Amino acid sequence: MKILVGLSGGVDSSVAALILKQQGHEVIGATMSIWGKNGLAAAEGKHNACYGPDEAEDIETAKKIADQIGIPYHVVDCVTKYEDIVIANFKKEYLDGHTPNPCVWCNALIKFGVLPQVAKLNGVEFDKFATGHYARVEEENGRFLLKRGIAPHKDQSYFLYRLKQEQLKNIILPLGNYTKDQIRAIAKENRLEVADKPDSQDFYGGDYNELLNVKDKIGNIVDTDGKILGTHKGIWNYTIGQRKGLGVSSTEALYVLELRKETNEVVVGFADKTFKKSLIANDLNWIAIDKLETPKKCQAKIRSTQQPVDVEIQPVNDNEVKVIFEDMQKSIAIGQSAVFYDGDTVLGGGIIISAE
Repeated sequence: MKILVGLSGGVDSSVAALILKQQGHEVIGATMSIWGKNGLAAAEGKHNACYGPDEAEDIETAKKIADQIGIPYHVVDCVTKYEDIVIANFKKEYLDGHTPNPCVWCNALIKFGVLPQVAKLNGVEFDKFATGHYARVEEENGRFLLKRGIAPHKDQSYFLYRLKQEQLKNIILPLGNYTKDQIRAIAKENRLEVADKPDSQDFYGGDYNELLNVKDKIGNIVDTDGKILGTHKGIWNYTIGQRKGLGVSSTEALYVLELRKETNEVVVGFADKTFKKSLIANDLNWIAIDKLETPKKCQAKIRSTQQPVDVEIQPVNDNEVKVIFEDMQKSIAIGQSAVFYDGDTVLGGGIIISAE
């Protein structure tokens, strides 16, 4: 097949392209350019992030890898769409006191959406699109299923749960059956210069305030009884479950429990108040089923680094579910994604809008 591979300049996508080339496919490399609009090029984002001012270096690295593997290479301009979709959502959610996951939106709408679409509009012909994600796609009875990668601590299916059937049927994920150590070993065996390159640690390596670009908004830090303990410069500087850097003293550790946009308050409390039994998620995307019609026992993740935990999901309406945890969960953040699993298979997921 003729396969377009999204190259980031990192080891995973580089080895994905190499593996497909060694399998005999006609491989084309492409990097999405996403940095530089609205004055953000002057921000201080650091290296080792997906979004930052060192994008030019990553593009140069990706081009070298493409040359070494022996494949054509393209840079695809996705700047405007990335700003309008991912950064706009990021800013709105943070300013609303939520904790968004920009990687989820980037994957569904930019990396697996805009990038291959614009590449085709630019005359690049290909049959399938591939990336270096650690996840698997399998077809069963005419439905394309997203499954976890075989390495539990590297699995990236959480970030891909918003992909649609039309996208899943046209993608290849070559690394789903590999561990990270195996991928680095392949890179070393083939003398790829990215063999020891560190993984990206975050979507942006600088201060998030550089992206938000808003003035301080002084408000109160309060306890669960409303007692004022201190002040803050903006609720967007805090996340649910945060313990360090609160700027208030207490006899025992305090955690951020709630961010109230309406009153501009950061609510803090002791560890026992961080645990919740259930959540509500909306803006659902189902992969393995058409929709949830009856309560279902399964597993769920409420953050990317977590291993799936046992839950029951109950339909509230066509676009909302209640998730009841078998064991109470700590620091459930509004704006993050709840992703549902049946073993290794991703059932679907949605955006967390409340927890109790």
